[in-house]
This record gives sequence, C-alpha cells and structure tokens, in this order.
Amino acid sequence: MSEVNSTFIAQESRKGEGRGSRPSAAFRARQDKAARRAFLVVTILPILLILVVAAALFARAWPILSAYGLPSLLFGKVWKPNNGQFGFLPFILGTVWVTLVGALLSVPACLLAAVYLAEYAHSRTRAMTKPILDVLAAIPPVVYGAWGLIAIVPFVDEVLAPLCDRWLGFIPLFAVNQPTGFGILAGGIVLAVMVAPLIISVAFEVFSTVPNDLRHASLAVGATQWQTIRNIVLPQAKPGIIAAIVLAASRAFGETVAVLMVVGNVPNIPTSIFDSAYPLPALIANNYGEMMSIPLYDAALLSAALVLLAVILIFNILSTLVLQRVLRRK
Repeated sequence: MSEVNSTFIAQESRKGEGRGSRPSAAFRARQDKAARRAFLVVTILPILLILVVAAALFARAWPILSAYGLPSLLFGKVWKPNNGQFGFLPFILGTVWVTLVGALLSVPACLLAAVYLAEYAHSRTRAMTKPILDVLAAIPPVVYGAWGLIAIVPFVDEVLAPLCDRWLGFIPLFAVNQPTGFGILAGGIVLAVMVAPLIISVAFEVFSTVPNDLRHASLAVGATQWQTIRNIVLPQAKPGIIAAIVLAASRAFGETVAVLMVVGNVPNIPTSIFDSAYPLPALIANNYGEMMSIPLYDAALLSAALVLLAVILIFNILSTLVLQRVLRRK
C-alpha cells in the first residue's frame, strides 16, 4: 500500500512540474507583448534624445535667431562678436572644405586597401592587419592632433606648399596664399588618417559578405580576379561601401580637437587648400565659456551647435535616401 501511495505521489509531482514548466498561451502572449514594447521604447529613445538635444539648443539659440534671423547668420561673412556681427558662413565653409579634403584623401586609398585585404591578402596578413586597425581606431583624437602638429604641419609647410606653388600655383585651388602649414590640407590629412581604420574595417566586412559562389561562378567562365572584383564584388557591395563612406564623413564632419590643432582657426572664407580655416566644431570648443559678457554671444555659439547638428542630420538623411535608392535598383 505504501508503495502505491509513493508511486501516486511521484506521478502527481511530475505532473505538477510539467505544468509549472509550461506557461500558458496567454502568459506567453503577455511576455511577447511586453518584450515588443520594451524593444520599441529602446528603439525610440535615440530619436527622442536627438529631439531633446535639438529642442534645448533651439531654446538657447532663440534670442539671436529672433534678433538677426537665420539667413543673416548662415550667410553672414563677418564674425566680430564685439561689434554684434555673427556670420557663420566662414565656419560652415571651413567645415565643408576640411571634410571634403579628408574624404578625398582617405576614401580611394581605404577602398583599395579593403579590396586587397578581402580579395588578395593571405589569411596571416588579415590576422595581423585587423588588430592594427582596431588600435588605430581607438587612438584618441588629441593624439592625432598632436601628431599633425609636429609632423603634418611642417611637412605641408616645407614640402607640399613649395611643390604646389611651383607646379600648380596657377590653379586657385592650390595657390599658397599663407605658407604657414596650418590650414585645410593639414586638417584634411589628419582627418583622412583618423577615419581610415573605420572605412577599411567596414568596407572589409562588407566585401566579406559577398557570397563566394558569385566569385567562383565568375572565375569559372574565364574572368580574371580583378574582373570578378570589378563586375561582381563591387556592385554587390555598393550599398555597404556607401554606408561606410557616410559613417566616416559624419565622424569627420564633427571632429573637433584634432582639427582645431592644425587648421589655423582663422575665420575667413577659404579659396585654396593651403588657406587657414575655422570649422564649426572648433569655434564651439575654443570659445564656449569665454567672453560671455558680450550680448548674444552664448546664443550665437549654441546656434552654431544647432546648425552643426542640423547639417549632420540632413547629410545622414540624404545619404540614407541614396542608399535606399541603390538597394531598390538592385
């Protein structure tokens, strides 16, 4: 009798464990709904953060926006806060010039390096290169700025400027108006070196996602390796390449410390890559907290931050639209 009772108790306990380990359908549905809401909140948080930052900057910049108007600030050519002149055009153009020079110097070389690592390099070369790229990407911007100050600025002043003045001086873009070494070219070189690890790493990962079957099929019909890369790999990886360039350009556009150390920080409208410039991030970093006794000076700097935020957002949105159009064509 005791054996029967013990067997019955064991069976009931196993049934209870089975019922406890299987939650009901309603409970699982509630869990799924809660997880969906949690993921939605986490997804919306970055958007809300951007809106909060933009609203805070707009509120602080409103006094100067209402006093001068946005067009006069954006297209004003003179920056003299003591005289009540707050023109952002030299800073906007300086930011654009430095970013374009950095992108033109870095993107072609980085894409070729990524193609080599993904398609030609030995596995040992890849294993050695990846940690080096990670280390370069982790170096603080101030270190790049110091390196640019002691190496790039003298190189531009003593080597590149005389060469361009001798052979390309008749072209306004390469005219050496102020041979000091501090200028757009020095800032562009430093930016190019800074964003190179990012572009190479992202482009390498993009090339690695192209199926090997496509490569093998191209090689099987008699195409060379370069023809396979040009006609198969690059078209397949085009959206990822665009994303890598956009990511690097966004970082270069907002870079502050490394650029302000080598670009000269002179608020003029550049006409040559050897001219000094004054990017918007450098303006905010150099002057915020100083001369706040000047009327509307604080609002002017925060409106510059608002303009920088708006330009970066517009640039990323347009790039996303271009990327989606490329994907639709595929």
